[in-house]
This record gives sequence, C-alpha cells and structure tokens, in this order.
Amino acid sequence: MTRFINYFLKGVVFLAPLAFTIYVCVRVFTTIDGWLGVPIPGVGFVVTVLLITFFGFLAQSFLTRSALNLVERLLNRLPFVRLLYSATRDLLNAFVGEQRRFDKPVLVAPYPGGVARALGFVTQESLASLGLDGHVTVYLPQSYNFAGTLLIFPTTAVTPIAADSADVMAFIVSGGVTTAPGRLVGTGTERPS
Repeated sequence: MTRFINYFLKGVVFLAPLAFTIYVCVRVFTTIDGWLGVPIPGVGFVVTVLLITFFGFLAQSFLTRSALNLVERLLNRLPFVRLLYSATRDLLNAFVGEQRRFDKPVLVAPYPGGVARALGFVTQESLASLGLDGHVTVYLPQSYNFAGTLLIFPTTAVTPIAADSADVMAFIVSGGVTTAPGRLVGTGTERPS
C-alpha cells in the first residue's frame, strides 16, 4: 500500500505542472481565438504572435520609430495614461528590452547586523543624483508573486552572484524550491549539485 501511495504522489508531482501548463496554454489560445473570431483552434494565437513580431520589426525602422516617438510623447502628456504606459514599458524593458535591468543578481543582508540574506537584482548602480554616493538600488522579487520590494544598500553590502539572471529569478519566484543558481563572486562558495 505504501508503494502505491508513493507512486501516486510521484504521478501527481509529474502530472500537475504539466496539466497546469497545458491548461494555461489552451486558455490563452482559445481566448485569443475568441477575440479574433477564428474558428480554427490556435490560428488566432499564431496570428497574434506574427502581428506582434511585425510591430517589433516596424519599431526598429527609422520611419516608424519617429512615429512611435510621437505617439509616446503624446501618451506621456496624459497624467493617468503616462503612469500606466511608462510603468508597463519600463517593466517590459527591464526583462526583455535593450536596457535589461534584471541582469545583475546579488545577495544582500536586508537587516543590518542580521544573519538573514536576500537575493535580488541591482537596478541602479549610482544614486548620486539623490545624494547617495556609494549606494545602489536592489530589487527583491517576491516568491509566487509579481510584486517585490526596492531597497537601497551601500555598495559594500551587496555581493554579486555568478549566475544566470533567469536562474536566480526562477529560484526566487519558486520560493527556493528550484536548484540554487551560481556561486557568490569571490567567496568560493559553490552551489550544491
């Protein structure tokens, strides 16, 4: 009986993430197909991906870029729209844009003199404009959430991590369940295998 329960639980651990991923993908496909009124499943999703890619191509051309800059200036003049537009643009650029911000994973002590440590990403390397020379901003994402906290630390309190940023983000968002990424720079502390 114990072996049966063990196999059942392993099956759940294997199938649940797979089923959840398939469910979310099917929901996205059918929702986009519904918006576009396409009767063939998945075609709406493919059309949407192609349209987004086409707009990305247009955004790179000189003529379209000047038109986009005009639209952006217009959006930046509207108070509430400016907040939504600029926050969304900056967030997307931080992950996938030309000026990625979550590419410097670090380890910090969130409480001076404490033993707790937190993983985060340096987002600004100089705060001289705020009169905080020798300080950096560190964004600390939350686990199982799209929220986080922005803290300011002296540069001496920040330890870089030699790891891929995506692996560090996955480790944080998973609540530390995935394999610990990388090693601390200069400490010789290797990650567990």
